[in-house]
Amino acid sequence: MSAYKAPLREMQFVLRELAGLDEIAKLPGCEESAGVAESVLEEAAAFASGVLDPLNRSGDLEGCTWKDGNVTVPRGFREAYKKFAEAGWIGLPVPQEYGGQGLPQLLLGPVLEMWNAANIGFANGPLLNQGAIEAIELTGSDEQKRRYIPNLVSGTWTGTMCLTEPQAGSDLAQVRAKAVPDGDRYRITGQKIFITFGEHDMSENIIHLVLARLPNAPEGTRGISLFIVPKFLIGSDGVAGERNDVYCSGIEHKLGINANPTCTLNYGEKGTGALGELVGEANKGLENMFVMMNAARFSVGVQAIGLADRAYQSALAYAKERVQGRDVNPMAKDKSPKPIVAHPDVRRMLATMKASIEAMRALALVTAASLDVAARHPDEKTRKEHRAFIELMIPIVKGWSTETSTEICSTALQVFGGMGYVEETGIAQQYRDVRITPIYEGTTGIQAMDLVGRKLIRDMGATATAVIGRMKAFAGEATSSSDASVGAIGAALDAGVDALAGASQWIGMNAMSDLDRAFACSVPYLKLWGVVAGGWQTARAAKICAERLSAGGTDAPFYAAKLATARVYAHHVLAQASWYAHQVTQGAGDVMALSPEQLSLDREPS
Repeated sequence: MSAYKAPLREMQFVLRELAGLDEIAKLPGCEESAGVAESVLEEAAAFASGVLDPLNRSGDLEGCTWKDGNVTVPRGFREAYKKFAEAGWIGLPVPQEYGGQGLPQLLLGPVLEMWNAANIGFANGPLLNQGAIEAIELTGSDEQKRRYIPNLVSGTWTGTMCLTEPQAGSDLAQVRAKAVPDGDRYRITGQKIFITFGEHDMSENIIHLVLARLPNAPEGTRGISLFIVPKFLIGSDGVAGERNDVYCSGIEHKLGINANPTCTLNYGEKGTGALGELVGEANKGLENMFVMMNAARFSVGVQAIGLADRAYQSALAYAKERVQGRDVNPMAKDKSPKPIVAHPDVRRMLATMKASIEAMRALALVTAASLDVAARHPDEKTRKEHRAFIELMIPIVKGWSTETSTEICSTALQVFGGMGYVEETGIAQQYRDVRITPIYEGTTGIQAMDLVGRKLIRDMGATATAVIGRMKAFAGEATSSSDASVGAIGAALDAGVDALAGASQWIGMNAMSDLDRAFACSVPYLKLWGVVAGGWQTARAAKICAERLSAGGTDAPFYAAKLATARVYAHHVLAQASWYAHQVTQGAGDVMALSPEQLSLDREPS
């Protein structure tokens, strides 16, 4: 079983050459980021490989245990969490006034990838702290910020996001949890399910951010409010004291991420109702929770990229050591068995995996850079432009990256052959773990509906058109390059951009008369965006690498490998753009024409 090793050189390239770390360092509060980036990444890589990776397999095998409402995490996790918190990793992007380091989101991206690649079961816990911190920082009162954020930053307390109920999965309009005023606080009753780290023994307190309805609240999503509900009530001295009326009635037995407790929480189980505080305005809870949700969706995309990279590393190591089969060339002089990495189809799988991972990572970190510009740039027009870009990219980073990473983990298992289906090799765990990523924080279908409905149709395609224009312009630059590889990559990108533009126009036109047709192939449309936007970033990387190679230098092998990888992406991944566009423009009507009765497989014979 191979150990995880962070791809630091590749991460540094993306940060500096594609995401523009030096430009981010010019933003207010980010001045030190370029200087500390290398040390932050190196320390994070050491923690990932030295502390988290050794617990990955044992945590999966042992899982979490529930007894009498209490949850125990696997052996070693409490100690690892203490080290994680003491090292200050939770507060990496948090303002210094709350005890954080105040570093940009751009640096958080690769660090998140390392933690999740090394041990996603562990990493999900601290990840929710950051979401809770951001939600309270942006929508909470000054008193709530003072009381909760420092302890969440230090790791003394952990956070959760409590949306889902048995009857209300992704349809939050059906949330039934109630919040009844009790003085200056509220009594919360109801049940939440699938709550990540909703109960555990790693921290002193757990701070639940809960969606619930006030009396006489409007129906639907407009009647939902957001509440802070601690596991242990906080005294006037800021210390956790009496147990609140929120209890875990069980944990889920899952396909993967077994070291991560996924809990059912009952609010008001003892009859009194759990005491909570309103966060922000009444009936604005879903809007406030989306602060956490957008951050979580971006992070899930990065989680998946980390798991895909780990799977690729495992498959590559196995392919180099597994000797089987002979050279397919009948004229080859050496007839002895070869490592399977020498075989063309295995090489194709590995090359395509590598190319897709590099494209996903680049797109995610370019989006992270826009998060920093949108939050910190002094010019409002610039902030607005980057906010629009982020809104467009979040469902793509989440949806496309998770779907592609699931395919990559499956391909990695295929490289192992029959040994991949055996748990002892470790690749089966990576396949099981990654499978949740296209589901939680909004399924791929929900991301695609968000992309089409809220990001394309709502602004009449203005943002999408602007980004497509940027990609088209760069494709023209690349196509005219004197470097043959860059020219070929540019031509592939140009064709992909045209396919995306045509599909976008088709959806926009059909949405005016038939929304079913517009939404029927929204997932292929999302994937189309992903492969083209990923191609944009790999083409940018290829152009830079060709220039570096032309100038000469000591890092030529790295640049040559990236240039070759970009060609693989152009011809094996970006080539899918025309197929996705055909699905969108030609296949949407077929989807809705097939009736529910025709979908049934148990009809009586005529």
